Amino acid sequence: MNNLELQIKNTIRDVPDFPKPGIIFKDITPLLSDVQLSKSITDSLAAFWQNSNLDVIVGIESRGFMWGHSLAQQLEVPFVPIRKKGKLPAESHSFEYDLEYGSAEIEIHKDAIIGGQNVLIHDDLLATGGTAIGAAELVKISGGKVGGFSFIVELSFLSGRDKLEAYSNQMHALSTY
Repeated sequence: MNNLELQIKNTIRDVPDFPKPGIIFKDITPLLSDVQLSKSITDSLAAFWQNSNLDVIVGIESRGFMWGHSLAQQLEVPFVPIRKKGKLPAESHSFEYDLEYGSAEIEIHKDAIIGGQNVLIHDDLLATGGTAIGAAELVKISGGKVGGFSFIVELSFLSGRDKLEAYSNQMHALSTY
């Protein structure tokens, strides 16, 4: 385990029984309170992805916005939000998917991705992969190519990574449980 991963793990707060009994929620919000750690996270993500020929970074609502936008700025590529259904003001594509504890629907503006663009999907956490798969499907519907997946935390015991390999074998998580 490297120093950054250790810092992340020591800062993340475990919240038992949220959002339902039996789930231990990995709360990343304490990472945002540590300015230097937050900057180190962005720097590490950017160093990993800098030579990946990415055209766009999409961040998944809402925690994927936190480092997704900073990462896009460092890599000097556009940032595109993927939001929950009904939150985007312009014409959108939508995709419904299952989560480990329910279902959801997400959307992307129809004009957010230009056909053929290489897109990095960023979110705070990879669990079962449902949300990231939903985002990958939206990238495909929009005419883009999934160039990779980026996460702050991966819960490897839930095997979400295995499901994402159908879209890209380029995956990176800063910390793994």
